[in-house]
Amino acid sequence: MPTNILRKVNKPKTRSLAKSGSVRRHAILRAGRFSVQIALHETMTADLIWRALPLFSVVETWGGSLHFDTPVRGGRDRTARLNAQPGDVCFWSEDERIMIVWGATPISRANEIRLMRPCNIWGHAIEDASVLSPVTAGEKVALERLG
Repeated sequence: MPTNILRKVNKPKTRSLAKSGSVRRHAILRAGRFSVQIALHETMTADLIWRALPLFSVVETWGGSLHFDTPVRGGRDRTARLNAQPGDVCFWSEDERIMIVWGATPISRANEIRLMRPCNIWGHAIEDASVLSPVTAGEKVALERLG
């Protein structure tokens, strides 16, 4: 008698929710009176954040970026970078913070956007993220699913 009949059959796990359905996921980040739409990448970090939405917090600013606390817990993944591109949406795993960048930070060198530590890049702003530059520390921020 074959032994595999008695075993529980497990379906292979997909690496990303987006890959399993090939659905593009979008979110909207609202900070103060301003907002930016975000396209999520197909990464494990994007999956963690997608499942946690909606998120509400208070903004902190740092040069050409803003960041905020989240209840999301996770480590660095293969997308972790010390330098970012304008519009990148990052997860700073050591402090459980989401960060969106559009310009130089206080530790940037010429022609770069340097982050505090390597951060997972889990999304990208569809619009120009610099529209968030008037947002000041202490304003409310919301990150919600779009559509």
